[in-house]
Amino acid sequence: MPASSKVIITCAVTGSIHTPSMSPYLPVSGEEIAQAAIGAAQAGAAIVHLHARKPEDGSPSQDPALFAAFLPKIKAEADVVLNITTGGAPTMQVAERLQPVLRYQPELASLNMGSMNFGLYGMLERFKTFQHPWERTYLAESDDRVFRNTFKDIACILQSCASFGTRFEIECYDIGHLYTAAHFIGRGLIKPPFLIQSVFGLLGGIGAHPEDVAHMKRTADRLFGSDYVWSVLGAGRNQMPVATQSLVMGGNVRVGLEDSLWSGPGRLARSNAEQVQRVRGLIEGLGLEVATPDEARAMLALKGREQVAF
Repeated sequence: MPASSKVIITCAVTGSIHTPSMSPYLPVSGEEIAQAAIGAAQAGAAIVHLHARKPEDGSPSQDPALFAAFLPKIKAEADVVLNITTGGAPTMQVAERLQPVLRYQPELASLNMGSMNFGLYGMLERFKTFQHPWERTYLAESDDRVFRNTFKDIACILQSCASFGTRFEIECYDIGHLYTAAHFIGRGLIKPPFLIQSVFGLLGGIGAHPEDVAHMKRTADRLFGSDYVWSVLGAGRNQMPVATQSLVMGGNVRVGLEDSLWSGPGRLARSNAEQVQRVRGLIEGLGLEVATPDEARAMLALKGREQVAF
């Protein structure tokens, strides 16, 4: 991967890991998600990674109608790459998870490179009181939950999006996921340049030790050479340490309330923009530059904001 002074910031604004009772700042409604994404873009994010939630209780949903509440508004008010999840939530099957991308044909979509245990139950040690009945169950039952993305599922997602040119944020939670990506590259279903988003510190995936980060980078370099753009996200308290290591190693970064609710020890981030501003300070402090959305589009060979279906 050639070194670049331009750093892509991705911001994942709400996700499906955290529940509404964990933070009053977690976006839930369509308007809240839209404003979170717009604020992140204004703070310097070139890409916003988007999930939807049911406004009545904040539970994850892949209903395309819920995405309609924020996609056009973000597009109208911010020049930013809109990235729609195909991960949804670990409780969903692939056909459900794929619906928003098929409907809206974004520039970029996320794609997990494998099935995995997805343990969220440890958060019950920190959070004891919940506003909605689904929250405690969703966390507690994750000790017996597998996020499914088989080879067939991954091929289905890649092939379903080929005709309208959506490219992918390829999420790799462990070393084996890099080899799965290489498999699909070999089959011609993933074409360079591609975005490898390495995920660290989530129970069920690789850890967030500096050696884990270095191992992921070395392996990706060996498998993909100069064909890829590397980015990282660290879960929870790992967010900024992992981002810092990526920047020193020539990589890109992802932040946002999907990945961490925090802005320092014991202090909740009040917005997604706050986390973008923090990581922007790291980038500029290292003498690097934040990539604009158009620079990110060029780096990732995206089809452009006018070629989407919203």
